[in-house]
Amino acid sequence: MSETVDVFWSFRSPYSRLVTADLLQLRADYDVDVQLRVVLPLAVRNPQALFDPANRKPPRYIAMDSMRRGEMLGRPVVLPADPDPIVQDFRTMEVAREQPYIYRLSKLGVEANRRGRGVELADRVAALIFGGSKGWDKGDLLANAVASAGLDLAELDAAIENGDHLAEIERNQEALDAAGHWGVPTMVFRAEPFFGQDRIDTLRWRLDQAGLANS
Repeated sequence: MSETVDVFWSFRSPYSRLVTADLLQLRADYDVDVQLRVVLPLAVRNPQALFDPANRKPPRYIAMDSMRRGEMLGRPVVLPADPDPIVQDFRTMEVAREQPYIYRLSKLGVEANRRGRGVELADRVAALIFGGSKGWDKGDLLANAVASAGLDLAELDAAIENGDHLAEIERNQEALDAAGHWGVPTMVFRAEPFFGQDRIDTLRWRLDQAGLANS
């Protein structure tokens, strides 16, 4: 039976967008079951941790560094603004009470993972959101991205309409906290957290130590 790597992941995180190709390769290279554990962004969970109007350095650095990292990896990152998955006023850093995008996206990720295609959906939808597409929520753009992950958007939307997906997201957030971290992406293997897209190599080293590399 394969061992599991849990990946705590957010649809607003550019670093989460950057890690998905590595996760697909990880699954190909190792005898592990990669489980996408969607959590809500810090902007919803704990906005004060990152969005303090008196200290704009953290979000500015994340924006600069994620775009730089994407350029280095050949996975360009365009920070989404039309629309942003989180409705937020960057003049005041205030996060809106109504969030029409992030809850749907997060529930779609949960449902995709239940169907065994969580990482695939995360990869394709994140590439759309962070790929510079304006109006990614309009027309067939989202449906086509979901289809490229081997899923049907209408079926997923029907499944999440009255489902328990938000409860699973809350459990994921509790599990991330129990693993000893708060950020995304965080990969957890045998209760050991590996935080950040740039810790994939460290995780691969640990999987090699565990003898899980595919022959």
